[in-house]
Amino acid sequence: MTGGAPDTGPPLSAAFLVMALGRRVREHVEDGLREHGIALRHLSALGHLHRRPGISYSELARRAGVTPQSVQGTLRLLEQLGAVERVTEPGRGRTAMLRVTDEGLRLRLVGQAVVDEADAAIADAVPADTGDRFARAVLAALDRFPRQA
Repeated sequence: MTGGAPDTGPPLSAAFLVMALGRRVREHVEDGLREHGIALRHLSALGHLHRRPGISYSELARRAGVTPQSVQGTLRLLEQLGAVERVTEPGRGRTAMLRVTDEGLRLRLVGQAVVDEADAAIADAVPADTGDRFARAVLAALDRFPRQA
């Protein structure tokens, strides 16, 4: 640089910033959930099972973007924690009916509090008069990047 304006660097990249924010928020949430013995995949499964009792392993896998085998591992840990219980045993061609227990509801609420904390941190960084517009803009941007099959 010679005698001119200071180098301000490249323009800010919204894509890069959103990716960096997403990574940090995910790390923050995962750290908070780890204190309670679960991860984001467990919280997600608890949410789906709570909202849709009887949802199949395959549907849970599709919603999470993982394999049914991965979902089985997730649910196995939730069973060990007492967060879900089998109402019926799986059999050839049958779906195992799973139910969220009181412990699962407690873990779901604890997990939601961790997510709410992250939401509050983001809201604190965004001016109050733009918070709703920011959230709508993020939703609109998400629509531009549909999930990969």
